[in-house]
Amino acid sequence: MAGIGSSNYWEDLRKQARQLENELDLKLVSFSKLCTSYSSSRDGRRGETSDTTPLLNNSTQDRMFDTMSVEIEQLLAKLTAVNDKMAEYTNAPGTASLNAALMHTLQRHRDILQDYTHEFHKTKGNFLAIREREDLLGSVRKDIETYKSGSGVNNRRTELFLKEHEHLRNSDRLMDDTISIAMATKENMTSQRGMLKSIQSRVNTLANRFPTINNLIQRINLRKRRDSLILGTVIGVCTILLLLYAFH
Repeated sequence: MAGIGSSNYWEDLRKQARQLENELDLKLVSFSKLCTSYSSSRDGRRGETSDTTPLLNNSTQDRMFDTMSVEIEQLLAKLTAVNDKMAEYTNAPGTASLNAALMHTLQRHRDILQDYTHEFHKTKGNFLAIREREDLLGSVRKDIETYKSGSGVNNRRTELFLKEHEHLRNSDRLMDDTISIAMATKENMTSQRGMLKSIQSRVNTLANRFPTINNLIQRINLRKRRDSLILGTVIGVCTILLLLYAFH
């Protein structure tokens, strides 16, 4: 590979990787906000009588979703290519003495790429699920309006149907609020995870030099895993309770 023997080649690859990671982080935050605001913006348009404005707004948001999806996929592909080049460099002759440090750095970039890829697919899936649910509710709402305008009679059956529809809207709104809270919490935890990874990397460097600190770090990591399990259990229970309440 041309230039692989250059002393600056590895640093150039790391610089490219960090730049792509920063761009992906910003794109994913904007992508997450688009997904969160999609449902609420359609809720605000439900009371409008005009047919053209909602279609225009929906189309605009769908185009934004498609554009941002393509941009993020391109950035992920570029970052994958950079990681592959870094992997090639670690296997090149002359890097054996530095291989441990290089592999540690490469693994950290791979973990970041995996996290970003998982976050993108999860957010994209949530967006598509929300859009499908909104389209279904919109179809039900249109059928109700057609029935009301065609019959002109508010009989008992229509009243029950409208009450059930209102209950579905309330449940839908509660689910949207839950998703918004969960996504905001996830963004916060992602930011904190980045800071903790940086701190942990420095602490691991010190731990390798001082065995006593290494033992302390192992105890801290054990407690941190235990706390993560407890937190995950609490979040899971709360989510189940919210779902039971929403569809009760």
